[in-house]
Amino acid sequence: MRDGYYDKVFHVLESRIQAAFAAFVKARYGSEVAVATEQPKQSSFGELALPIAFQLARQLKKAPKAIAAEIVEGIGAVEGVAAMEIAGNGYINVRLDRGVYGRLLLGGVAQAAAAKPGKIIVEHTNINPNKAAHIGHLRNSVLGDTFVRALRACGNTVEVQNYIDNTGVQVADVVVGFHFLEKKSVTEVRGLIGGARFDYVCWELYARISSYYKDHPEAIEWRKRTLHEIEEGHGEIAEMGHVVADAIVECHLKTMRRLGITYDVLPRESEILHLKFWATAFEQLKERKAIYLEAEGKNKGCWVMPGAHFGGSEEAEDSKVIVRSNGTVTYVGKDIAYQLWKFGLLGKDFYYRVLKTYEDGHRIWVSTTAPGDGSPAFGHGAEVFNVIDSRQSYLQDVVVAGLQQLGYREQADKSIHFSYEMVALSPRTCVELGIELSEEDKQRPYVEVSGRKGLGVKADDLIDKLIENAQREVDSRNPERPEAERRKVAEAIATGALRYVLLKFTRNTVIAFDFQEALSFTGESGPYVQYAAVRAGKILRKVEERGEALPDFERALPDEAMARQLAGEDFWQLLLSASKAGSAIERSVASGEPSHIARYAFQLAQDFSNFYAKYPVVDEQDEEKRALLLWMTQYFRRQLEYTLGVLGIAVPEYM
Repeated sequence: MRDGYYDKVFHVLESRIQAAFAAFVKARYGSEVAVATEQPKQSSFGELALPIAFQLARQLKKAPKAIAAEIVEGIGAVEGVAAMEIAGNGYINVRLDRGVYGRLLLGGVAQAAAAKPGKIIVEHTNINPNKAAHIGHLRNSVLGDTFVRALRACGNTVEVQNYIDNTGVQVADVVVGFHFLEKKSVTEVRGLIGGARFDYVCWELYARISSYYKDHPEAIEWRKRTLHEIEEGHGEIAEMGHVVADAIVECHLKTMRRLGITYDVLPRESEILHLKFWATAFEQLKERKAIYLEAEGKNKGCWVMPGAHFGGSEEAEDSKVIVRSNGTVTYVGKDIAYQLWKFGLLGKDFYYRVLKTYEDGHRIWVSTTAPGDGSPAFGHGAEVFNVIDSRQSYLQDVVVAGLQQLGYREQADKSIHFSYEMVALSPRTCVELGIELSEEDKQRPYVEVSGRKGLGVKADDLIDKLIENAQREVDSRNPERPEAERRKVAEAIATGALRYVLLKFTRNTVIAFDFQEALSFTGESGPYVQYAAVRAGKILRKVEERGEALPDFERALPDEAMARQLAGEDFWQLLLSASKAGSAIERSVASGEPSHIARYAFQLAQDFSNFYAKYPVVDEQDEEKRALLLWMTQYFRRQLEYTLGVLGIAVPEYM
């Protein structure tokens, strides 16, 4: 199944039933209603429940049960429906024709998903390019990447952006460490890039300079000078800033690629400044009186946005500074300019160059100040999702308020903060990492990650440890396999475990990351789902190993045979559940919750595990039943692989 296409049999039949009911109601009662469907409380009640009689009761001044009886009696046959029954005080329960349903699945009925109009922009990752990525950053990236995959599975055109703040305070602090503390030249810093892991070197240096500021507050002047020179873009300090940021971005791209995450374009803050994006936005904000120059009080001399524009929180009672009294723009000011560009409202654009081309031909573009040729058209989104943690909600509200005050209300409504809670560390994990905790911290359910304190799990260290653990399992079970092959399998298992841990929780849940949980390959985990898919493939290969070919399922399972085999609830409920991958993905997109897909994948794996444990697929003697069992195994495998693919989890060859 390619992007935008998946099994739609359930949706096709549901839509057919809704259309038949709507047509009957209009012809019989002269009323046009949106026919709703619900899931019956129990599977034994059928596959769909329609409350339409309750919708019509007040208008027709009849008891719902009487209306339901009239509809059931008069509507006639609906293709794909076996029976309709009245339940309770007027619900209409619908039982699908199982033979028709199975036959449609067997034939591979697929329809284009209902895509949103225009291009959707998803901005995610946005790690400050000053040190190695940590576990908290991975939640952002994995959530954003999975949401992109789900959007594309629903047929949407999606552009993936990763904003690079290469002129910010965090980069400046690392440059301060190299230039003022370690007295290194640009050439010497360049020399470090080819040696030990440069992002790890910067991780330690960033923690050290942060500690140095506490003991030497006068050193903050180094930061101010460095930040100013980086923003101006001239001189050795500015050059060092670009060297550091560019090298760290390369490190981050490698880290994310290990998890199957990539991007279309990397807009950089340096170009937002040098191409006068902010200057253009500033003039618009002043012209529309969205901001004003404060003449008194603590914000005297600053350009501020009135708190009334983005009310709803305690912080919003104060006006928000957009431009400081010294003329420097705040982060939120640059974010307003960036958001305007995303929607094509700024009247300006970046120049672009190819930063990287992967083995599959995918190109990542990066913004630049130099004109070039041949780049795609970036920006101009119809809807924008900003994947940023919930602690930034206030600033995202200010960005939306900026668009509203500029008169771009439609775009403001289409600016969605895809928020999530942080990833912290369990106290047990801190102990395992050798991190000293106070007695108070030891009693907490989790300990917050802090880059300034050097407190956290580096993403690559975590991935390496997961691979090491998986490698032991793979080696012990498959010692005869080639080493490189076993390594590839271990990598798939490890990254699957990590992605699943980060996806199985709802976005508003704080994840207390724990090594033992992440490394567990049983229970609700990525490897458990992977194993189900691998097991399905192994069953099918067993047939081939016996020198047999899989049956021609369409010939072996005509309608009457399909109906006979699906008459039992076990097979029917399993098949019905397995056919709803598309529904889970659509629900995930509608709610903005990738966890829906993770939960569905786990349930699907559980269903298949129960299926193959209960039925001897290959050894079944009844020819017709064996054909059904083999086809269901093949179908489960396809649905598992498809769902895992949307989660960004590969299916290894073996486990």
